Amino acid sequence: MPLPLQTKLMLDLEPVVEKELDRHLSMAKEWFPHQYVPWGQGRDFDGPLGGEGWTPEDSKLAVEARESLIVNLLTEDNLPGYHRAIAEVFGRDGAWGTWVNRWTAEENRHGIVIRDYLTVTRAVDPIALERARMHHMEEGFEAAHGTEFLHGAAYVSFQELATRVAHRNTGRASGDPICEQMLARVAADENLHMIFYRNLMAAAMEIAPNETARAITEVVKAFQMPGHGIDGFLRKSVIIANAGIYDLRLHHDDVLIPVLRKWGLFDRTDLTGDGDKARDELAEYLEHLDTQARKFEERRDARRARQAARRSG
Repeated sequence: MPLPLQTKLMLDLEPVVEKELDRHLSMAKEWFPHQYVPWGQGRDFDGPLGGEGWTPEDSKLAVEARESLIVNLLTEDNLPGYHRAIAEVFGRDGAWGTWVNRWTAEENRHGIVIRDYLTVTRAVDPIALERARMHHMEEGFEAAHGTEFLHGAAYVSFQELATRVAHRNTGRASGDPICEQMLARVAADENLHMIFYRNLMAAAMEIAPNETARAITEVVKAFQMPGHGIDGFLRKSVIIANAGIYDLRLHHDDVLIPVLRKWGLFDRTDLTGDGDKARDELAEYLEHLDTQARKFEERRDARRARQAARRSG
């Protein structure tokens, strides 16, 4: 009896996982969250220690950077759910399990450093942040693709790059060199994660091109950032997009297209049947997304022009 495709792929790709894990460990740089936090700016809060309660005037960050940092942190907070979801897809044995645990440890470090930075610099209301964390984690996380291996690997290939872009642009938007340095360090980790998953998918494409192309298409068409369940996410994402931290243009040009180009999806000659159909669907969707991105940019530019005219008038 032939093995199910997912089981066969997992077995065939284990040597690739071992190779990519070794590459990752050779390139990943050890770093320590406490070294990126300006502890000297900290002071006691109200409560048992009798310090000063938070006020909006405490924050030196623009609202766009503040909202983006909150989304980024609350996303990291749901790490237990992500660990479970990825472990269900990749398993806990051998090189697969070693990678999942390493990935989880590195992602957890991101949540530690961002929370410490926000708390010490009083950049956000710590009570509201903690309540948002509790609410978000109580909601839990379920991957839209379930335990399908190809869908899961395709999703994180794009998602890790999207996160890298969001972190880097948030740092630049913060106006704080300390914040920018911290998020650049976090983004470097995310880039290595993206390379791992991207290379894994490239190997899967060689083994099962049609099935892999279908999974990629379905993931791209249904893509949502993992923090989409955050309370008020739509409002926050609009603020983030209007600031140019992460928007449709960046998603199309800086996330989807580079990864798809690396896989050579539109140049392959081995796609047949449903795989070829999936590629056509993907091309059509990307064209639609490009049109939507252009319309968003036009509306944003017009809105900014009106705001500038009011200020000068």
